[in-house]
Amino acid sequence: MGRLNFLLLLAVLASALYLVQTQYESRRLYVELEKAAAQSRKIETESERLQVEKRAEATPLKIEKLARDRLQMRTTTPAITEYVKYKSAADVAAAASQRAQHE
Repeated sequence: MGRLNFLLLLAVLASALYLVQTQYESRRLYVELEKAAAQSRKIETESERLQVEKRAEATPLKIEKLARDRLQMRTTTPAITEYVKYKSAADVAAAASQRAQHE
């Protein structure tokens, strides 16, 4: 009877230790989950803030101001506009054949 009591005591102690270890692991995982959720919320908030900043920076007025200030660009005027005429394919072929004949 003494051996049976001793075996039962060992089984109860092992079960109690396993329960304590399982609860500890469960709490540790829960804390990690909460940290990950908080980090996720922080990243989502940062992403939303950056999207708002991006939309604010992409307005045509801001882009034009940056082009003028940083890149020294200016709006086009007829005085500085240069028009280019493209030759048709027939004109290019005729000019090439004339050059070939002269050579």
